[in-house]
Amino acid sequence: MPAIRWQPLVTLLLSIYGLGASIYLTITHFEPKALACVSNAAFNCEKVTQSPQSVIFGIPVAMLGLLFFVPMLLLCLPAAWRSADRRIHLARLIMAVTGVAMIIYLIIAELFLIKSICLWCSSVHVVTLVLFVIIATASPIVLAPGYGMPDDEDDEVASAQADAS
Repeated sequence: MPAIRWQPLVTLLLSIYGLGASIYLTITHFEPKALACVSNAAFNCEKVTQSPQSVIFGIPVAMLGLLFFVPMLLLCLPAAWRSADRRIHLARLIMAVTGVAMIIYLIIAELFLIKSICLWCSSVHVVTLVLFVIIATASPIVLAPGYGMPDDEDDEVASAQADAS
């Protein structure tokens, strides 16, 4: 079975960055003057973060980022990657798919409705996409039966199966 070696560390670092950027964007949603960003014809973070599309069902999109990255950070801890509980790996995959669906909406909103791009938001979009790619490519491994069992447990299972024969 292929080993998962670098994925836990990379996804954890990406989740930490995404959480930090989401905290910053949440702060600047409520205090726009705190936003540090390039402003020209194509790039205008304030225009994006203060647009009608920056709120969904009364919740700022930046806060939805927090609601995404807090559990994602926990699901990307090395212990979660080593877990034999398939629900953890499935939850991580579902979160990643949900994140990509959200960034597709947000990119469409930026390009076609707001007609401006936020570089901070784009960095979160890139992080979410990379998280999705890593998690989706690792999912067949971590969702496979027996993943996460320590080697000595594998030996015990093999021994028990041999005894049963």
